[in-house]
Amino acid sequence: MPQLADCFQTRDAVKVLTEVTTDGGTAVLTSAGTQLLSGMGGVGKTQLAVHLADHLRSAGRLDLLVWISATSRGAILAGYAQAGVELSVPGADDIDTEQDAARFHAWLTSTDRRWLIVLDDLTRTGDLQGLWPPPNPSGRTVVTTRLRGSALRGAGRHLVPIGTFTKDEATHYVHTRLNGKPALADDVSGLVENLGRLPLALAQATAFMIDEGVPCSRYRQRFADRRSRLDDLVPDPDGPTGLPDDYHRTVAATMSLSIETAERSRPAGLARPLLELASVLDPAGIPISVFTTTAALNWLTYRRSLTTDASGDLDAELAKSGLQCLHRLNLITIDAKIVSMHGLVQRATRELCSGEHIADLAWAAADALTETWPKIERDTAHAQRLRSNTTSVQEHGQDALLQPETHPLLSVAFNSLGTSGNPAGAVAAFEELLTVQLRVFGPDHPDTLVTRSNLAYWRGEAGDPAGAVAAFEELLTDHLRVLGPDHPNTLATRNNLAYWRGEAGDPAGAATAFEELLTDQVRVLGPDHPNTLATRANLAYWRGEAGDPAGAATAFEELLTDQVRVLGPDHPNTLATRANLAYWRGKAGDPAGAATAFEELLTDHLRVFGPEHPDTLATRNNLASLRGDAGDPAGAATATEELLTDQLRVLGPEHPNTLITRNNLASLRGDAGDPAGAATATEELLTDRIRVLGPDHPNTLATRANLAYWRGEAGDPAGAATAFEELLTDHLRVFGPEHPDTLATRANLAYWRGDAGDPAGAATATEELLTDQLRVLGPEHPNTLITRNNLASLRGDAGDPAGAATAFEELLTDHLRVLGPDHPNTLITRSNLAYWRGEAGDPAGAATAFEELLTDQLRVLGPEHPNTLATRNNLAYWRGEAGDPAGAATATEELLTDQLRVLGPDHPNTLATRANLAYWRGKAGDPAGAATAFEELLTDQLRVLGPEHPNTLVTRNNLAYWRESSSEPQVG
Repeated sequence: MPQLADCFQTRDAVKVLTEVTTDGGTAVLTSAGTQLLSGMGGVGKTQLAVHLADHLRSAGRLDLLVWISATSRGAILAGYAQAGVELSVPGADDIDTEQDAARFHAWLTSTDRRWLIVLDDLTRTGDLQGLWPPPNPSGRTVVTTRLRGSALRGAGRHLVPIGTFTKDEATHYVHTRLNGKPALADDVSGLVENLGRLPLALAQATAFMIDEGVPCSRYRQRFADRRSRLDDLVPDPDGPTGLPDDYHRTVAATMSLSIETAERSRPAGLARPLLELASVLDPAGIPISVFTTTAALNWLTYRRSLTTDASGDLDAELAKSGLQCLHRLNLITIDAKIVSMHGLVQRATRELCSGEHIADLAWAAADALTETWPKIERDTAHAQRLRSNTTSVQEHGQDALLQPETHPLLSVAFNSLGTSGNPAGAVAAFEELLTVQLRVFGPDHPDTLVTRSNLAYWRGEAGDPAGAVAAFEELLTDHLRVLGPDHPNTLATRNNLAYWRGEAGDPAGAATAFEELLTDQVRVLGPDHPNTLATRANLAYWRGEAGDPAGAATAFEELLTDQVRVLGPDHPNTLATRANLAYWRGKAGDPAGAATAFEELLTDHLRVFGPEHPDTLATRNNLASLRGDAGDPAGAATATEELLTDQLRVLGPEHPNTLITRNNLASLRGDAGDPAGAATATEELLTDRIRVLGPDHPNTLATRANLAYWRGEAGDPAGAATAFEELLTDHLRVFGPEHPDTLATRANLAYWRGDAGDPAGAATATEELLTDQLRVLGPEHPNTLITRNNLASLRGDAGDPAGAATAFEELLTDHLRVLGPDHPNTLITRSNLAYWRGEAGDPAGAATAFEELLTDQLRVLGPEHPNTLATRNNLAYWRGEAGDPAGAATATEELLTDQLRVLGPDHPNTLATRANLAYWRGKAGDPAGAATAFEELLTDQLRVLGPEHPNTLVTRNNLAYWRESSSEPQVG
């Protein structure tokens, strides 16, 4: 029997083993079920059996121990026979081994002596046919084996899975082994993970470290060095100290023995090629589909033909049979269509291969991964697993994947990484690839140029659109020189350059560039080429961004017809066009129609992509946002919360789309009447965006804008103005003065300055902004029209209501021409015009205008849209101002009933309506009722808005006024 190892590590398996052998059962130390890499050579099965034997002997519970190396049936028979002779079993005469073994086996049944039979390292289950120790209350049996499977099961047998050490067990073991030499234990956790927590490897590594005085960190460096072999990292078996703990084989020899055993198994000649292919892939999980690709089967067929006489091509079923054989031998583990393999088994396998063979293996594995990679990544976990396998192939193949050309797997994997929500990771991967390509191929090689294109694209996606523009401009110069103007890659670079110009703040320039590109693509590629159709999509999009949402919607509608004909209705590009069409319909003034279109699209996305695909999740996001635009912020918030839950699960908390959804949810909370909650949520989001994206990323800057806005809406207009002022400084630095976001920040800054009590200064700033917008965006851009709206309102706030009314009248004419009569912005302009007419001294005219507007809003927006409810409020107000306070009070009371139902009691608009109702009650002759209503309102505003909110302060003032008017005594 072997000796118990120095520093034997107590494990959970010790308790299990003791329990299952208590009543005379047979414990088979192996691997079963889904334990990862359990039962392989070196996990400590023999040591557990030694520990059990020592425990039983020291406890006085053992009369007889028989230890047999069960590597063959002959060895088992010889061990039984020898035991029979030494025990003087009747009839055992040391003449006939089989007869002596049979007599010993029979004796085990009847003896009352307490025995333990250990059959160590069973190689074939068939070797124990008729030789399993018999059941006996006095007897116990332990079998250690690298096998697993149903053949080991039977009456009275208990399969005890033995895996590698747990992390805590491995760490404790290494610290114990290195006790007294703390300088060597400088990176125990790293050592433990490098060696896969394999007991045999840890024992031999720590012995080597002690003998050589090598600390963990240096041992890890040697382990990572590909020039080092496993045998170079353990004590010399023939040296003065030998191997620790009475081991007879090194880690490498142990693994090689398992591989040799596998080679003798059926299907013939397949074990080693499968192990070799797996050895360059991810040890933590290889999709079984990789081994059944045409590329893998061709490779396996070729390798098998070199060592066997097998003829014909392999099929998928034979490959799976080979994998099952390796699984039974514990060289791999198959669980739910995933193959895992201990890293040391992989390394031992690779060390049996030449460098040239490793290069060929890497290329073959890359072929298989490329073939199995789905065109549509419906399963994010599967895509991540494929990327991890790509990393392993790169690691082991090194420059092999660039000979004679760059393997397409690299671009597929790196683009997948960016698409998964890690554009910065894609940038780093393509930068590293470009460095190697420049060394191997030079700057003008087609592969190098393709990588430069990918790198530029992901730079833009990582938040540097200006850097992307610069990179694509340089690339275009080289493409024109190397490939010529009509090469597809040159045209593609022009496409990318135009796109990132738009993203960098020049949508009109982007639209112009796409228009020029489209002409050349139609000439070179033809009108139905996918790239030509893609350019039409880009042109339509940037037309919309340049201020023509209706034109964008029309262009997408025309494109959709052609894409359905050329690509089919379920092609990703066709579905993307449907999404764009719905989006621009909403922007063109039809949010309800856009929501319907997104609902229909979501059904198709679920069918084509599945529920977890980023495009499906994006469609749910768009649908939720449009519900808010259509007047249902509460329903939109609920849908967005559900979406966020799914995105956190599928994409993770730091994915850009997850962060976007958090932004939308915060805004919807504000729209639903909780601006303070929106500000808090946006503040939390800003912290995460700064950490994940960096302070200058466009989305981070947009979050700062949202935070400033919601602070203002929550009652701090001065704080909002200060925040927008600080943001403007950064926008000018990052984007420049003419970027749309910079102009939008100037607009917001002016607005909140006015709201904070400086309408004249706000008007001046807005006039300056309008001059720049007319020059940069043009007179018909939606943002230019919005600024004219703001300027008109500021004129009124500064004391010129008649001038405001005139400005709104002029603006309405342009809105009707540019946007149409039913566009939400046109309807808002009519509302503003009516309001300022009233403020200019025509309350009756204002009431009439609001009455006409209400009719159209009921038709276009519906009765429960916030804007429709706001118009009812305005209509009631101007009726009162026109001389009918009682009618105003009645109308306001009816409105309040609907707002309580639609918006809820704490919505700012509901609270404002209660203030109006109290006011009109007073004006209608009930000052005491007005005072009571304002008192009740103040209680709720203090709770909802806080004591310093402007509306709370106004209510205090009104309460005092109406108390005085009703001759009530002042209180507090």
